[in-house]
Amino acid sequence: MDFKYSGIVCSDLDMIKNFVEDVLKKLNNIIENNDIMFDIRLILNELVINGVLHGNDCITSKCVKLSLEVKENTLTIQVEDEGTGIDYNLESYDPSDLKCCGRGLVIVNGLSDEFYIQKNKVTAIKHIN
Repeated sequence: MDFKYSGIVCSDLDMIKNFVEDVLKKLNNIIENNDIMFDIRLILNELVINGVLHGNDCITSKCVKLSLEVKENTLTIQVEDEGTGIDYNLESYDPSDLKCCGRGLVIVNGLSDEFYIQKNKVTAIKHIN
């Protein structure tokens, strides 16, 4: 079943939980695998919160855009914030540094089949078959 979703949430951490939960309810109707849904929940939480904290600096007048598309057996997630973007190299992350920044993107990369960062837009692709 093909599915498309597009939504915007302001950079208010209290609003994000309900926003992500609403998106997950919609996806739950077409994705029955609980393990895949767990991964998607983690990906969405990490990317949206990352956009709010690091992209929009928690400025509530700035928003994060979320686009989802399920086509055949592939879910494409795109998250875009209103920040200037980042130039991030996933291979440069060292967990022994104990840094609080960058870990979420490493997690999302690990849970995704493909992962791209283009300035202030992040794309995660997950096969859901």
